Amino acid sequence: MRNSDSGREPRTSEESFVCARCGAVAESLPVTWTCSVENGSRRYFCDACARDNIRAIEGRLDSSWW
Repeated sequence: MRNSDSGREPRTSEESFVCARCGAVAESLPVTWTCSVENGSRRYFCDACARDNIRAIEGRLDSSWW
């Protein structure tokens, strides 16, 4: 997992991405995942988490609110 203050990509290795909400891991960034920039850091959300919280994402609420 990543340190939210570091500004680094949320990756477990060079090729994998971690969902910032549920911790799901993908070897490469799937087109169904959502990327959000919060406090200057990129956060990735899997398709299930993005689908469950689409209204908050569209309202540009930080993930800490949902």
